[in-house]
Amino acid sequence: MKLVFLGTGGYHPNNRRHTACLLFPQIGVMLDAGTGFFRAAKYLSGTHLDIFLTHAHLDHVIGLSYLFDLLAVHPLERITVHGAADKLPAIQEHLFSPTLFPQMPPYRFQPVEQFQPLPDGGVLKHFPLEHPGGVLGFRLDWPSGSMAYVTDTTASPDALYSGSIAGVDLLVHECYFPDKYKDWAIKTGHSWTSAVARLAAKADVGRLLLTHINPLCEDDDPVDLSLARSIFPATDVAEDGMEIGL
Repeated sequence: MKLVFLGTGGYHPNNRRHTACLLFPQIGVMLDAGTGFFRAAKYLSGTHLDIFLTHAHLDHVIGLSYLFDLLAVHPLERITVHGAADKLPAIQEHLFSPTLFPQMPPYRFQPVEQFQPLPDGGVLKHFPLEHPGGVLGFRLDWPSGSMAYVTDTTASPDALYSGSIAGVDLLVHECYFPDKYKDWAIKTGHSWTSAVARLAAKADVGRLLLTHINPLCEDDDPVDLSLARSIFPATDVAEDGMEIGL
C-alpha cells in the first residue's frame, strides 16, 4: 500500500509546499483536498476516488474545485466526498456557490459515518479533534499496516485522541510551529514540535511524519527535527512528493 504526499503545508501554498492532500493512489483514497489536489491525476490508477475531509477550512478543501482538470487527464466513474455531516452542506453551498464557481463538479457528498469498509480489507475510523470549527482525525487499518492522520489541533501526550492513534505503524501529524512559537500554536489551535513528539512516544507509534508546516518557513528543517528526534527518534518531516509504503 503506497501513500503519496501531494501537499504538506498549512494555510496557503509556498514555493516548497502545497496545502494538505494525501493520496493512496492504488485504491483511490484521499485525505483532505488542499491545493496539492492538482497532482492527483499523475498517480491515480482506478476509476473511483473517495475523499475524506478532516474539516472545511479552505486550505483543506479548495482543491475540490480543481476536479475538472483531473477528470480531463484521468476520467473517474465515481467521486465521493466524505466528511462531518454538518460540514458538507457548507462546502456545497459556499465553495460551489454559482457566484464563486461556475458549475458544480460531479461529486457525491456523504457523511463519513455512512462510509463502508476501505478497499483491500481496510477499516477507516474517525475521531474528534479540538480546533475552531471542529475537526476529525482518521485512523486507517489494513492487514498489512496502519496509519493515523491528525491535523489542525493542539497536540499533547494526554490528548483525548491519543488512544485512537495508539500503536499505528505511521502517524502523520501536523506540526505547524517549532517550540519557540508555542504561544502562537496555542493561540491558533495548532501544534509545536516537542508536543507532537511526546504524543507519538506515548502512543507507541512506529514512525512519525510531521506535516501541515507553517508556509512562512521554507527551510530544510522548519520544525527543529533534532529536538523531535531527541524525544521520538523515528521522526521525519513530510515533503511534497514523498511516497511511503504501508
